[in-house]
Amino acid sequence: MPYTYQYPRPAVTTDIILIAKEKNCSYILLIERKFDPFQGHWALPGGFVEMDEDLDTACLRELKEETGIANIDIKQFYTAGKVDRDPRGRTISVVYWAEIDHRIEYTPGDDAAKANWFSIKELPELAFDHQQIIDKFFQQYATAQI
Repeated sequence: MPYTYQYPRPAVTTDIILIAKEKNCSYILLIERKFDPFQGHWALPGGFVEMDEDLDTACLRELKEETGIANIDIKQFYTAGKVDRDPRGRTISVVYWAEIDHRIEYTPGDDAAKANWFSIKELPELAFDHQQIIDKFFQQYATAQI
């Protein structure tokens, strides 16, 4: 029998910052959300962790479901836990990152209406707190703390 608790529990998600570092520019892969909240807005690929999967597996599953991309080496970066970061309720996201040497093909799927590579210098308006997460990543990445 599963445990029951009198205390509410947050949902857990994973998101991934996938960077393609090319000769003259670096790019980040974003998905356009198909559903609310933030329908039509761009976001990092990611989603909810299933009850029977570990965090790395959830991140790779969501990346594959939303972009068709698989078999990349991911590293855990940061845990986003601001109380009001998701209008659906208390959600904590474990953020991963990966760097590849060129933009690879993608196939949007699942709850991603579209996917696209964006120059890191020209990002669209992003859903949730994803701009803050990306900013934090590049602040640390630029100073080689990752």
